[in-house]
Amino acid sequence: MRAFVYRSIVAIAGEDYAIIASDTRLSSGFSIYTREQSKLFKLSDVTVLGATGCWCDTLTLTRILEARLQMYLHEHQKCMSTPAVAQMLSTMLYYKRFFPYYVSNILAGLDEEGRGCVYSYDPIGHCERSKFRAGGSAGALLQPLLDNQVGLKNMENVVVEPIAKEKALAILKDVFISAAERDIYTGDSILINIINKTGVTEEKFQLRRD
Repeated sequence: MRAFVYRSIVAIAGEDYAIIASDTRLSSGFSIYTREQSKLFKLSDVTVLGATGCWCDTLTLTRILEARLQMYLHEHQKCMSTPAVAQMLSTMLYYKRFFPYYVSNILAGLDEEGRGCVYSYDPIGHCERSKFRAGGSAGALLQPLLDNQVGLKNMENVVVEPIAKEKALAILKDVFISAAERDIYTGDSILINIINKTGVTEEKFQLRRD
């Protein structure tokens, strides 16, 4: 039997950056296992994976993924690009389609041109590139907020422009605060990874702990 643990993940991509964040609560049902568990996995200086679902499957998938990235690095003497990692992850998930990993993945990073990119997946490997995505237990609450505040959807007389990093960070914190008020599986704090050409910067922001 697989033990499901719940958490929420949000990613936003800008012109020259990408931001991905998750809450740090690791819980199942009404039990909280820990309040300080990161669900973000740094794969390279420009690529970070956020994973939610079955925790043992998450650890297995990320371990295999990191091993393949190391093999690529030793063979080619360079890190794999974010789009290449996205395609490899899609292939790995599809390979296990008959007994899939119970993991919902969001990959964020920079592409070869230095632009921010976000990739989301279903359990059997379908991959979609977008500018923003939410997933996890509060995904249904978070995605409409991102559609409105980042995508400016269903709004009249607005000009869609690239979102500034500071504004993206503020929106990301706001949507997690909102989710923590309505989703018992989201809370404690959020771990934020900011990806740009200089590398990955980590920030932490406190949420309610009840």
